[in-house]
Amino acid sequence: MSMDLNFWKYKEGAVHDNNKIYELACCDGKMVDGLEELPVNEIIEKIASVFSDWTALDNNHYEKEERGAFEIFTTPQIVRFDCNGMQEADMNALMDILIDFGCPLYDPQISTRFDSWTDR
Repeated sequence: MSMDLNFWKYKEGAVHDNNKIYELACCDGKMVDGLEELPVNEIIEKIASVFSDWTALDNNHYEKEERGAFEIFTTPQIVRFDCNGMQEADMNALMDILIDFGCPLYDPQISTRFDSWTDR
């Protein structure tokens, strides 16, 4: 199964327009007012640590036989994972990493951002 997982953090008081953020920031790579800048290097380091037993083709491409593969796309404001053939537990590990950085998942497959735990 192929899917993408998208993460960002709104600035306090920003209008939440998840579909717009997904299109502009996650798909087009544009900077968007209302989003915080993320510690992207720290996030990439954490991913490398958690997925250290996967083959890192470079800092943005990981694969493991019989576990699938993922590619990382970042800007200063977003992190997006394009996942191919991954197991649910491995995708959950990616989500947990971003939750630790205060970034909830946006799932464009169902147009839902799982942010009920944030301070909105």
